[in-house]
Amino acid sequence: MAQVWDDLLFAHWPLPLDAVRPLVPTPLEIDTFDGRAWIGVVPFGMHGVRLRGTPALPWLSRFLELNVRTYVTLGGVPGVYFFSLDAANPVAVAVARRWYRLPYYRAAMRRRRGGDEVVYESRRIHRGAPPAQLRARYRAVGGPFRAAPGSFDEWPTERYCLYTVAPGGRVYRGDIQHPRWPLQRAEAELAVNTMTEPLGIRLPAVEPVLHFARQQTVRIWSPRRVTI
Repeated sequence: MAQVWDDLLFAHWPLPLDAVRPLVPTPLEIDTFDGRAWIGVVPFGMHGVRLRGTPALPWLSRFLELNVRTYVTLGGVPGVYFFSLDAANPVAVAVARRWYRLPYYRAAMRRRRGGDEVVYESRRIHRGAPPAQLRARYRAVGGPFRAAPGSFDEWPTERYCLYTVAPGGRVYRGDIQHPRWPLQRAEAELAVNTMTEPLGIRLPAVEPVLHFARQQTVRIWSPRRVTI
């Protein structure tokens, strides 16, 4: 699939490894930075979503998405592990749950831009799913930069696959291709953030590490089973 992501906020909090390990199925290993696991809450918009070789459909190709994630490795290959993905498009949710085996949920979402500020709201409405909500204001601070090798700026963003584990322990990896992120520092006001509560995680009372990205062009391949 081809996609364009826009108005991304990366908000990351450090957590003890023991707080995350029970939430991630084996054989995935928790990836750490400075000896800590990290959890990210990432709201953004999507447009131009389409299968390779097909045109974008107006009613399907543009919607909002919000994910909660951590970082893992398998066989030395770093990737992203999603705890949840909320989206405002019910068709996209149904397809992603079936095809990518990812925990997608329907949500009522809206985004407004005012000057250089993004106002983002999401409320999960998926039947039978635990409630989760985000109300945030965020904006970029300073100009774009490329993350330095080995920095935390690079560590959670420059990842080129996602992992999911199906019942029975079957591991699947979906490869992701994109240019290096044009990151910016960010400021954010998270008026409501209950996105990690369904996991039993209370975020630490520290300021999150924040990054903003105006736009990124992405290609995502179908997930393939990983032989362990």
